[in-house]
Amino acid sequence: MTNRYAVILAAGQGTRMKSKLYKVLHPVCGKPMVEHVVDQISILNINQIVTIVGHGSELVKSHLDGKSAFALQEEQLGTAHAVIQAESVLGQLLGTTLVVCGDTPLIKAETMEALLQHHEKSEAKATILTAHSEDPTGYGRVIRNQDGLVERIVEHKDASEEERNVQEINTGTYCFDNKALFEALHRVSNDNAQGEYYLPDVIEILQKDGEVVSAYQTSDFEETLGVNDRVALAKAEQTMKRRINELHMRNGVSLIDPNNTYIGSDVKIGRDTIIYPGSVISGDTEIGEDVTIGPNSEIHNCKVGNTTTIKQSVAHDSSIGENVQIGPFAHIRPQSEIHDEVKIGNFVEIKKSTFGKGSKASHLSYIGDAEVGSNVNLGCGSITVNYDGKKKYLTKIEDDVFVGCNSNLVAPVSIGKGAYIAAGSTITEDVPGEALSIARARQVNKENYVAKLNEKK
Repeated sequence: MTNRYAVILAAGQGTRMKSKLYKVLHPVCGKPMVEHVVDQISILNINQIVTIVGHGSELVKSHLDGKSAFALQEEQLGTAHAVIQAESVLGQLLGTTLVVCGDTPLIKAETMEALLQHHEKSEAKATILTAHSEDPTGYGRVIRNQDGLVERIVEHKDASEEERNVQEINTGTYCFDNKALFEALHRVSNDNAQGEYYLPDVIEILQKDGEVVSAYQTSDFEETLGVNDRVALAKAEQTMKRRINELHMRNGVSLIDPNNTYIGSDVKIGRDTIIYPGSVISGDTEIGEDVTIGPNSEIHNCKVGNTTTIKQSVAHDSSIGENVQIGPFAHIRPQSEIHDEVKIGNFVEIKKSTFGKGSKASHLSYIGDAEVGSNVNLGCGSITVNYDGKKKYLTKIEDDVFVGCNSNLVAPVSIGKGAYIAAGSTITEDVPGEALSIARARQVNKENYVAKLNEKK
């Protein structure tokens, strides 16, 4: 089988984005555009991926670390100049090279594979990925001869009236014979208005050499969208969102309102899960079967077990077990581990804590830096006082503890198995197992106090 390589063009600053963020790092459904491209290419049988970086190169490298090699384009002198930066890695190799722009996040692995197969079958030196556009204004037109081979690419501004009526456009994605590519790149001139070296000029050079130049037309024009400004970024977001949502629905997930449900590209969701409108599920999140999410819930980098319900709540970077009830209006902060059959009710905040099986914090509590055992009941208004202004401290609550309402557990402190904490207590010392701890002032009733107060007035 022919060796395959890929070059991703990701060096442009993207001035039309009007952003401090490097263009190809702008996210689409929670993932940088260039990472979408690399991940799709990685599905293919590719021997080596080289990403051409320039502005913001260190940030791009950090996102693609382990997925790609890199070559630096110090000056942005055009697409041909960008590709030739990969010569030190690929220049002496035999095989097929795929060239893709890093700002085309919608391109699919299936389309690139079809392009590669068409290129190899036609024994062409270059193959252009084309698309049909109802309104091709601004795009280069692909002019074919009677045999279906590419005769030339004509830019819109240079096209005749007849050529402008052609609706097959150049998408900017190509396959090349690797040796022919790098030989031709050295012959590309910058004798043009912009003074840049353009990759399409390689096509013209190969044609003049009598080489076969082919084209493969994708059936999905949306895949080829290049993102150059915020308007195109929003279009890419909508298309990707629709694609992701349709995939989950076809796999057995119910989205009550797909137009108002936002799911990241790497999220996994089990069958018979129901997602209500306004929910945002992102990052490395894995949701089990028969789960109910939303409405208006935000889940990021979480693992959620089967038959759990999360209503109108936020959960980040945490593990949530099976048959758990969360919300409404709860907040599960990072590094929390919620075990099976737990109830986290309204206006409860959990941070960097473990909650054992069957435990409950039903309303109005803050539990931070805590180890909570199994079958613990935390009454309304229970607080772990974990911060002294300089350091955080651990609260440990063993199994079967009952904490009364409005109790403060001042860390570091341990509550033994089966203990009771009286409502309204502020606990500053360890409580033995099966003890009742009362830490509040004795009630004093001053009879006739109001009458005496009125007499003084």
